[in-house]
Amino acid sequence: MRYDREYTLQATILGYFDADGTRNPVLKAQKGEMVRIRIVNGERMTHDIVLEKLGVKSEVLVEKGDTASIVFKAVANDIYFCSIPGHRAAGMEGKFEVVDGPIVKEKTIAGQVPQQGGKALNLGFERGTLQDWKATGDAFADALLSQDPSPLHDKDMEIGFSGKYFVSSGGTKNHKATGTLTSVPFTVTHPFASFKVSGGALQDTRVELVRADNGEVFFQISGSGRATLQPVVVDLTPVLNKEIFIRIIDNETGISQIPYIGDDKFAHINFDDFLFYPARPNFPNELKKSDIIILPPLDPVIHSGLSGAEAAKSMTTEEGFSVTLAAAEPDIVRPISFTLDARGRLWVAEAHTYPVRAPEGQGKDRVLIFEDTNGDGTLDKRKVFMEGLNLISAIEVGMGGVWLGSAPHLLYIPLDEKNDKPAGPPQVLLDGWGLDDTHEILNSFRWGPDGWLYGTHGVFTQSNVGRPGAPDAERTKLNAGVWRYHPTTKQFELFSEGTSNPWGVDFNDYGHSFITVCVIPHMFHAIQGARYQRQAGEHFNPYTYEDIKQIGDHVHWVGGRGPHAGNFRSDAKGGGHAHAGAMVYLGSEKWPREYRNNIFMNNIHGSRVNVDLLNREGSGYVAGHGDDFLLTNDTWSQWLNLRYDPSGSVFAIDWYDKNQCHSPNPDVHNKTMGRIFKISHETDEWVQVDLSKASDKELVNYQLHKNEWYVRTARLILQERGPNKKVHKALKKILNDNPDVTRKLRALWALHVTRGLKEKDLLALLDHGNEYMRSWAIQLLAEDRNLSDTALKRFADLAKADSSALVRLYLTSAIQRTAPEKRWETLEALLQREEDKDDHNMPLMLWYAFEPTVPTDVNRAADLALKARVPHVLPFTIQRVGAMKTAESVKVLESLQQRLEKMEQSHENHEIQALIKKALATK
Repeated sequence: MRYDREYTLQATILGYFDADGTRNPVLKAQKGEMVRIRIVNGERMTHDIVLEKLGVKSEVLVEKGDTASIVFKAVANDIYFCSIPGHRAAGMEGKFEVVDGPIVKEKTIAGQVPQQGGKALNLGFERGTLQDWKATGDAFADALLSQDPSPLHDKDMEIGFSGKYFVSSGGTKNHKATGTLTSVPFTVTHPFASFKVSGGALQDTRVELVRADNGEVFFQISGSGRATLQPVVVDLTPVLNKEIFIRIIDNETGISQIPYIGDDKFAHINFDDFLFYPARPNFPNELKKSDIIILPPLDPVIHSGLSGAEAAKSMTTEEGFSVTLAAAEPDIVRPISFTLDARGRLWVAEAHTYPVRAPEGQGKDRVLIFEDTNGDGTLDKRKVFMEGLNLISAIEVGMGGVWLGSAPHLLYIPLDEKNDKPAGPPQVLLDGWGLDDTHEILNSFRWGPDGWLYGTHGVFTQSNVGRPGAPDAERTKLNAGVWRYHPTTKQFELFSEGTSNPWGVDFNDYGHSFITVCVIPHMFHAIQGARYQRQAGEHFNPYTYEDIKQIGDHVHWVGGRGPHAGNFRSDAKGGGHAHAGAMVYLGSEKWPREYRNNIFMNNIHGSRVNVDLLNREGSGYVAGHGDDFLLTNDTWSQWLNLRYDPSGSVFAIDWYDKNQCHSPNPDVHNKTMGRIFKISHETDEWVQVDLSKASDKELVNYQLHKNEWYVRTARLILQERGPNKKVHKALKKILNDNPDVTRKLRALWALHVTRGLKEKDLLALLDHGNEYMRSWAIQLLAEDRNLSDTALKRFADLAKADSSALVRLYLTSAIQRTAPEKRWETLEALLQREEDKDDHNMPLMLWYAFEPTVPTDVNRAADLALKARVPHVLPFTIQRVGAMKTAESVKVLESLQQRLEKMEQSHENHEIQALIKKALATK
């Protein structure tokens, strides 16, 4: 096919770049021309290109060097952007303009070489020497270059220098070299100047303009992380008639502290052509400070490869806290997961087989039991529970046994509690867990308040889970998300889907679940039935159209250049992108108040424990960045999980390893190290407990304990013991009489797991004055996916009248758990609640609940969508109806179009009509 106009752009997270270095260039064409925009992937990240109004979209690029394109007819001005979540916001967006007349390049006025003493200075290096410059260090020892491509740069890098020469502080080949190059002073005789620069977007690779009289740096700029030289314009008006000099600085070696990330080859700077101008010059490819995201210097993480005792001493804690080495190699090696039992003992899984599952019968993983017998913080008693296990990734205890993630299996090992030995062989409860990427397999087991076993799962591992021997129709596909399994009903389900590689889930005082993830923004409120931003891949439901983003108002890395770029350079932001071990602290009430009900997570690349502050807003939460709880000050530190114990102290397991990221190569990982640390507050008091020996009455009373460890452990034991009328009576007294809603919730959950609630009890709670009680009554009524007509009627009433956005959120989750044809009345009311239009969760949660109803009654769906007061529902319904491609769906769209034409015209109305026309055009 012949194209009238073609453009080729390099796609990176920083933006789309033209060959001359222009970031997100304005692309132009004459009206009616056929245009092709070709993109080349400049990095190993996923990218595409989309035209906003025209809706043309390219294939997705995956590997560096991959190409894709869009072809279209130039009709109207538009916006091109990358549709991968987060990339447009990071800056991958530019303009496409339709113009009249010929398209010509703008001309720039000529510049003048600065002079000193009537003699032109060598600021463009055209004399072939470094005359008029002075070098220090070794970076500029062989600075003059006269070839393009340069012998010091990668062969595919175009420099684009002027004249015969330019200078570089080592190029990509000698990026480790450091030094400075300083010009002689000269007088500013013109109001503007320009020079060309490229190289690293790093704080210590930069060009400075300095006043000679007082040493003030009045202008500085770095490269943009690219090789192509671009002009920079400087307003010199404030220093007219003063002497200045140029200083080119390269104090950055680019040496990576991370084994799996190579050195930064752009730890250098290139420079050429300093010129004066009588007026401001205009360059189409001008490099501006706003185009550059500069990485700061490396964080001062001073330790690595320490012994366990040295590691504990080297940590920095908040006032009043201390760290004890509880156990270390050889007693513990490669700890990947742990939990606490009813005696406060630690059950730890050692992952010797990771990262490759061994042939059957040859697994080397094991489960150990640790105990502190005297309260000194050291786990002085150690037992081996079981050996010969294979690719263990998670552990939990309870309900009479030990629960293990062992992809492709979820295992249950019955427990002989008297002897701490298996009471039988491992049982395969579920299979079909994927092995594609073994650091993203089933992980982070945690008992939920509802009595289900929860876990998380990563995006690059594809699983199809079901009971052994189950056909495909009875299995659940999942990759990224939160799942749950019921220990007595044997039901398995996906609780919420999306994110990247979550490695940690926990619940706050109100039973709301939160997960910490890697690579994409890190903090998600895991809502039943929700679909979240994904690092990669598509949602299983092709009609999702848009997903819910994180609740964090921040990230923990230097934003804009992708998360890996900020590793070990993100001290001020929180340390890096890889998080593990979610823990909502609900331990000792004597800990500082700012920690309670907020979430802790280890930041692996940041060598620290972050805290996010969970604040209610609308139907959910906003997570703010709290002060970091602890610094390990050690690049090998890799805490994978944290849990508080009966004393309120926190235990943490440390997969201590020089390599900080997954590799399928077993030899990359250390095979001999591992630690367990105990973090205590000065008010913590060691206790010896055994809740397994507690009476039913005592277990009920533990629901009022200030330390949630007692609450959860006691509830799990009550669940295992089963229904008991006396227990139910005592719990109902707490439910009815205790003034604290968190205690009421604890009683409600304990009643639920011990089968002490009937439908009438939960229906009565729908009238409760507290939003948390009404919300949980809604969830528990829908637990078995069999809502009665009475419950559905009550849901519809709440949808119409309830003032709580949280209650309405729970209704959208619950209504997903019933047949689409039974959802209409509740959804019709919820779609009218205009107060939810700007809520973080509600618009998309409503769409996820509404979408399955569309094919059941397309006319009714269109009517409701047209009346909806929340965003997304109408345009998404049009897309969904259009995707049906039936005679009935075409009639519905045509009817909808006619109705819209008769309504008051607005920008939104026109956009909807355009969407209908597009849907009809593809029928």
